[in-house]
Amino acid sequence: MAENEPPRVMTAEPLAHVTETMRPHLLREHLEAVGSLAEEFAPREDMKVPALATGRWHDLGKYRRHFQFRIRKENGFEAHLENVDASTDRDHATAGALWALGVDRGLLPVAMAIAGHHGGLSDLEKFKERVGRPEKKALLQEALTPGIPEDLRVPPAGLSVAPLLKLPPHRLEFWTRMLFSSLCDADFLDTEAFFDATRGTERRVGVTLEQLATSLRAFMDKKQSGAPDTEVNRVRREVLSAVLATAPSPPGVFSLTVPTGGGKTLASMAFALEHARAHGLRRVIVAIPYTSIIEQSAAVYREAFGAHGSAVIEHHSAVDPLRETAHNRVASENWDAPVVVTTTVQLLESLFANRPSACRKLHNIAHSVIVLDEAQTLPPALLTTILDGLGTLVEDYGCSVVICTATQPALGRRPDFPMGFPTVRELVPPEVRAFERLRRVKVQWPKGREKTSYAELAEAVARERDVLAVVHRRDDARGLYEQVEALLGNPGTTLHLSALMCPEHRSSVLARIKALKQRGEPVRLVATQLVEAGVDLDFRVVYRSMAGLEALAQAAGRCNREGLLEGLGELRVFEAETEPPRGVLQTALGVARTMLTQRPDLDLFAPESFKRYFERLYATAVSDGKGIQDMRKALRFEAVSEHFKLVEDTWSAPVVVPYAGCEPLLDALRKLGPSRDRLRALQRFTVTVPRKVREAWVSRELARFVADTVVFLGPEHGPAYDEKFGLVPTRVGILDPGVLIPG
Repeated sequence: MAENEPPRVMTAEPLAHVTETMRPHLLREHLEAVGSLAEEFAPREDMKVPALATGRWHDLGKYRRHFQFRIRKENGFEAHLENVDASTDRDHATAGALWALGVDRGLLPVAMAIAGHHGGLSDLEKFKERVGRPEKKALLQEALTPGIPEDLRVPPAGLSVAPLLKLPPHRLEFWTRMLFSSLCDADFLDTEAFFDATRGTERRVGVTLEQLATSLRAFMDKKQSGAPDTEVNRVRREVLSAVLATAPSPPGVFSLTVPTGGGKTLASMAFALEHARAHGLRRVIVAIPYTSIIEQSAAVYREAFGAHGSAVIEHHSAVDPLRETAHNRVASENWDAPVVVTTTVQLLESLFANRPSACRKLHNIAHSVIVLDEAQTLPPALLTTILDGLGTLVEDYGCSVVICTATQPALGRRPDFPMGFPTVRELVPPEVRAFERLRRVKVQWPKGREKTSYAELAEAVARERDVLAVVHRRDDARGLYEQVEALLGNPGTTLHLSALMCPEHRSSVLARIKALKQRGEPVRLVATQLVEAGVDLDFRVVYRSMAGLEALAQAAGRCNREGLLEGLGELRVFEAETEPPRGVLQTALGVARTMLTQRPDLDLFAPESFKRYFERLYATAVSDGKGIQDMRKALRFEAVSEHFKLVEDTWSAPVVVPYAGCEPLLDALRKLGPSRDRLRALQRFTVTVPRKVREAWVSRELARFVADTVVFLGPEHGPAYDEKFGLVPTRVGILDPGVLIPG
């Protein structure tokens, strides 16, 4: 065979893909399959035919003779890939985009989706520049020359731009995102099915919402029948009864305002399942601010669903969102499951992302019940875009949203908050009097602005047998822990939780706390704020550094949670030596301090207090200060994705840490490559660190990539992972000599 002659494939038909063993994936079959899947996935009727066209035209550029030569020569998974600035040699998306525009210039969303199906949705101006370049226009002619089949060139029956002309700019932008999502998921599924014959394009778990609702009812009936007849349990029963009675209500925006410990985790799921069944919705998506609660909530749901627990997936991420490869992109989550438990960041940033792997799940968010757990954590500066996006899901894509928290943010529309939801329906009626009946905690406010040193706090914590101390920062938590342990003179009697511990480690600590409590042994826990929102812990005394009212109320929710003390639990608020991180946390602290100064007897548990608090907090935020809404109007998808960040992941990145149990998962990833299951399993062993720190570790070969996808610290870095504190970044590079000795 001549040096430049491609390997022979057993067909002369144009190819979409070919394996390293030269098994062919016919281009025509791929286009037809992706078109059919995209049409099926399209979440609106007026999107069905455009989605079909998008799928059938997305790879027309592969009909170029040069591309067919390349794909036969290179073969394998990477051969068909391109990025948004693809060279002419690899560009197979522009031809389809140009074909769509040639059919009708009004098919701009179709053309942009096709152009971005590998590199991502670009800004409109960049897209126009791309399709206007002479060398890009020539790509379509090259594809037409050997002969794109005539029936693929013909627009599908009913293809029209008329529906698009009626959409306001924000809605057109979102419509384009949904079309893009339908195409990307269809393309990835058909491609994955070809390369991995063990996985078909059908991903749906064979469990119905009816089965889940039945299992949950049985679980809760059993749980309630065996629960003591306390006021807490009576309120939980009444809350559950109220939300179930409201489930048949028309879809829209709901609030579930229940005190901490009032049973909202299961009550919100019960409402969501019954509401979804009543209105033919497809799934329940629970969005939670912290991974620590994802672990707990997903475990609660799996227990409640019993034999159907596999219907629940939890999704944060072990993969760096800035590092996409062919394999991890196809293995990315598409949320095709009845129940998804994810982070608020994953949900909301997916709504405004531009990368294919992040956007593929978007069409599966449509026709869902979205439970925003601990909704008080939504960043004020992004509320305009967040509420507009959620409102669009409700109005245009058949969703219902449940705003679920003990500290209800003021998200309804009012004169001073025009971006709010037009209507928010509360699920729990006032006559339940949940907050009044569940007063289980008395609050001790700080005396003015006088600081409490961590040495004083350590002495106070050491004197208690059942106590939680919550501080602002990871370093604060570690320092306080060490001081308490030194005072007690008995290492191991104090426990610690922070985000430098991987989820598997945190779950182990939470299990140990519960075991100690069951044996009646002392429990002293020092933690950062990750312990506050939804973590099922119960202490007699809680110390909390002064913060925003919602953080203080959440800390109080870890105090006398079950109402089993003879008297009230105690929340002791103190002014810490250190301030919280800059940004919304410091702003929230300032609002709370002002309210406390004006009213020293401030009632932390009154809903009216939170109404005033959030109105003031939102008034301090610059409404859409980044101008994201204007970017959306201008179809600047790349710019929107860059600026819409709940967490600035440009400075943070995930790393798999050397915690017991991760090595077999890393070995499977090495041998078999990325898959949803393998990446999902590794989530429990990740910690987020500053991106610059991780880059330095990689450059010094202290951290390594596995399968070009996940960064990990190997077992030789065991000394850097502390059994008390989790990852200690300053110890990375201090190697375990035992691992380095052969044999």
